[in-house]
Amino acid sequence: MTAKPPSDVIAAANRAHRDTLPFEDDRDFADADRGFIGALEPCVVTGAGGKVVWDNDSYGFLAADAPDSVHPSLWRQSQLCIKQGLYEVVEGIYQVRGLDLSNISFIEGDTGVIVIDPLVSTETAAAALALYRAHRGERVVTAVIYTHSHVDHFGGVLGVTTQADVDAGRVQVLAPEGFVEHAVQENVYAGTAMTRRAAYMYGAVLARGPQGQVGCGLGQAPSLGEVAMIVPTIDVRSTGETHTVDGVQIEFQMAPGTEAPAEMHFYFPQFRALCMAENATHNLHNLLTLRGALVRDPHGWAGYLTEAIDSFADRTDVVFASHHWPTWGRENIVEYLSLQRDLYAYLHDQTLRQLNQGFTGIEIAETFRMPPALEKAWHTHGYYGSVSHNVKAVYQRYMGWFDGNPARLWQHPPEAAGPRYVEAMGGLDRVVEIARAAFDSGDYRWAATLLDHAIFTDQHHPAARELYADTLEQLAYGAENAVWRNFFLSGATELREGNFGTPTTTTAPTMIAQLSPEQIFDTLAISIDGPRAWDLDLTLDVTFVDLGADYRLTLRNGVLVHRRVAADPATATATVTFATKARLLAFAAGDRDSPGVEFTGDAGALGTLLGVLDRPDPNFDIVTP
Repeated sequence: MTAKPPSDVIAAANRAHRDTLPFEDDRDFADADRGFIGALEPCVVTGAGGKVVWDNDSYGFLAADAPDSVHPSLWRQSQLCIKQGLYEVVEGIYQVRGLDLSNISFIEGDTGVIVIDPLVSTETAAAALALYRAHRGERVVTAVIYTHSHVDHFGGVLGVTTQADVDAGRVQVLAPEGFVEHAVQENVYAGTAMTRRAAYMYGAVLARGPQGQVGCGLGQAPSLGEVAMIVPTIDVRSTGETHTVDGVQIEFQMAPGTEAPAEMHFYFPQFRALCMAENATHNLHNLLTLRGALVRDPHGWAGYLTEAIDSFADRTDVVFASHHWPTWGRENIVEYLSLQRDLYAYLHDQTLRQLNQGFTGIEIAETFRMPPALEKAWHTHGYYGSVSHNVKAVYQRYMGWFDGNPARLWQHPPEAAGPRYVEAMGGLDRVVEIARAAFDSGDYRWAATLLDHAIFTDQHHPAARELYADTLEQLAYGAENAVWRNFFLSGATELREGNFGTPTTTTAPTMIAQLSPEQIFDTLAISIDGPRAWDLDLTLDVTFVDLGADYRLTLRNGVLVHRRVAADPATATATVTFATKARLLAFAAGDRDSPGVEFTGDAGALGTLLGVLDRPDPNFDIVTP
């Protein structure tokens, strides 16, 4: 369905932003262009069967001036993020930007090249490596460094190396301690729900254009190709640890629990260059990403930025990161890192100050204001994270979901609350009438609240559905935050066209293969349909021949518990022996007939266990009941 134009209220607000924000400060454009060597022409990457997995050219419309349907600050950020090609950071360090959500960096060593963060997909990483080689020669890849445990920093590893080369010792893979555990955990345990919400967050199905998706602030969008993982060969464990890789000395700083649970910064003395992973980017980042995650620690985040300044600033000429463009010059670097540090510290400290005065997260977020120096800097603006949802994340980290008001301790869920509100306001038609008045006056937040209740009373009510979509669309047009814009527009799209599902997945076979037995059993445990399993009492001993490991599983009261203990057939309902861990994964996926499985005792016990697993729904509804 055709998008509606921006209302007069939104158009006027966006024009006002154009007049009041410091657009005369265009240093970012010079920095984003600095060192440009060559672009990928056309900037379209295809995968198997000709599927387009990346199309940066679809953002060509951003060459125009900001329209009334996009916040001009967000438009500016997207204009910077679409710049693509190979760039020289300093002689010997190169980045390809604009070929995925993240950057890929190349450090030239004695015999080849070290790759930092090989993007989301095999296809885009391979295209980036090819672009680098086209301008810098056919250097072999000698090492890969993952800065942290998010998929846009390792998923394309098979585009730059192979498992065979890693196994043969020709390529080293370095990552922060805990990388595999956290990468697998995030993408498997709650991966289905996160991926569904990520479709909203990144605007996966939205048309690119002035009334559609214009980016996500951190980059434009994740690519849609093959995702894989190669397990690190070197775990970096401590700050100050150094490694020499292909003749290049690297000094590491650990930064766990910041933007990712496992993350690290590192310094190259011979290049006087500092990589800040994703802890200093040209926007306010998320303390709680809207796709869902554990709440991040802004206090620790700020502390690690201070440590980086103290440890590296006096010997650094350039700072580069896993997203956006570098910053050159000691004075600029100190200012940039200090403002980034102050950003997270201020959010943390001032939220804590106000919550200790009795204010709730939503109350603090509503009145929270950043210091003038932070408001003035473009790189502190909330294009990806926002002050509003980050303040609520800090509150949640310390206080949890409950704000202390007993009336909110046992509230009705939306499907029960909606009809009660609608009845109290005089019925659905009356609610839509009130919402229409709010919409016409430009009070889109109130209109959205009213129409949310209406939709959770009758999701098929045509007037409510249409007005709700129009309301979310206007909220999108006014949002400086790209992720908010994408959420609003995705909700509007589903109201108009129906559930678009989850077009992407990050649960790759190579990632599933890295699940430890404990993680496999945890995954089974969170899939148990409790009520169906209440009356089951099973004890299974599981042996993995390839690992030489025995585990005991007990299922009682709907709870699956696992322990690593020796098998005891005398007390087990059944004993199951798998030739390999992979055979258990195949068995759970439905392959019951292939060799590599042996049973003693009740041969049906494992099938009984698997029979009470509940399959996740990758396409659950969000904006409707």
